[in-house]
Amino acid sequence: MIYYLRMNKLIGTREAAEKLGVSLRRVQQLIELGTLPAQRIGRDYLIQLKDLSKVTIHGKRGRPKKQPRRNNNREQKKTA
Repeated sequence: MIYYLRMNKLIGTREAAEKLGVSLRRVQQLIELGTLPAQRIGRDYLIQLKDLSKVTIHGKRGRPKKQPRRNNNREQKKTA
C-alpha cells in the first residue's frame, strides 16, 4: 500500500494543508466543492501532488483584520 502511494505521489489531507498553507478544514472544503480533486479511501482522502498546483489560495490564513472606520459624516459637519 505504501509503495502504491509513493509511486503515484499521493498525500493525505493533513500534508496537503501544510503544503498549501491552509487549515485541514479548508482542504476538506476544497475537496467537497470539487476544487481539489481527491480519492476517498476508507474515511480518508488522498490527493495527488500535481493537483495541489491547480489550487489557488487567496489571502492569508485566518480571519481578515478589521479596517479602521471612516467617519466622513462627522468630519463634514465639523468643517461646514
